[in-house]
Amino acid sequence: MINNRYYSQEVHGPYELHDIGNLELEEGGTIRGCKLAYATFGTLNAAKDNAILVPTWYSGTNKIMEQVYIGDGRALDPNKYFIIIVNQIGNGLSTSPHNTPAPAGMGNFPRVRIGDDVRAQHKLVTEKFGLNSLALVVGGSMGAQQTYEWAVRYPDMVERAAPIAGTARNTIHDFLFTETLVEAITSDPGFNNGFYASSAEVREGLRRHANMWAVMGWSTAFFQENRHKALGFSSMDDFIINFMNAYFSVMDPNDLLCMAWKWQRGDVSRHTGGDLRAALGRIRAKTFVMPMSSDMFFPPADCQAEWRLIPDAEFRPIQTIDGHLALFGADPNAISQIDKHLGELLATKI
Repeated sequence: MINNRYYSQEVHGPYELHDIGNLELEEGGTIRGCKLAYATFGTLNAAKDNAILVPTWYSGTNKIMEQVYIGDGRALDPNKYFIIIVNQIGNGLSTSPHNTPAPAGMGNFPRVRIGDDVRAQHKLVTEKFGLNSLALVVGGSMGAQQTYEWAVRYPDMVERAAPIAGTARNTIHDFLFTETLVEAITSDPGFNNGFYASSAEVREGLRRHANMWAVMGWSTAFFQENRHKALGFSSMDDFIINFMNAYFSVMDPNDLLCMAWKWQRGDVSRHTGGDLRAALGRIRAKTFVMPMSSDMFFPPADCQAEWRLIPDAEFRPIQTIDGHLALFGADPNAISQIDKHLGELLATKI
């Protein structure tokens, strides 16, 4: 185990931990005493029909979701809804490679799939909160993958779904994109097959990983229009070092790899023998599909192709030049569009 202060209540709290017990994984492994970190906002009503579930994305925790998407008068208003932000397995707060005792942690941590996350989350919301329905499941990127998994796996429980900047089945192109992120980390000699003493030993791998995110996470227009200066960075070097590298350098490499592996293999068609149309046809939730217009990980065309397979779904693209990382909230206009669409979705009678 590694004691990494970045994954602490001081940085990402307040959050709570819920032990769901032993989680048998789709790939055959088992996480013993699997713990989910979660944060709640608002109050569950007597009918228990105002709950919203928000799963996290790659590298993200409940804190960024709270800061960017939740607030009084917003679509995700804690005065109206009981909002549960759940940290995915491997994100550093929930059970993850770096915080799992030997011999099962670090480089020995088992392979986890999106479906494992959703089954674990199902146990959380049903056992801890006694929920039989979710008014909305909404998430971006890997959170969108989990949103799709929820809507396909538990169609009678999810009333509304809002996958943002993500797909139901990962593409070959995106798999290869993500593979370069993986190789940036694992090729660092300090990685030592996942058995390093601290993240600092994988500094160069994390730096390369961050640089690739700078290239792929934003868009060409983002750089052409010098958006980094509008965000308060004096130069491109300043932006790369003090935003991109600073963001990822404190994270645990094994945790990132755990999330990347399941990101690459996100695929709801596993439920229907590889038939994506049949899988998405199971969805009963009123669904708004919301890609980022300049996203290079999950381009609008990929999201649109899946939208056509979802019954009674709506295609609501978000116009932004910030690419995939518009999810971070740097473009207020993108966030206002998301808020508007989520407000309309929540107002839809089911």
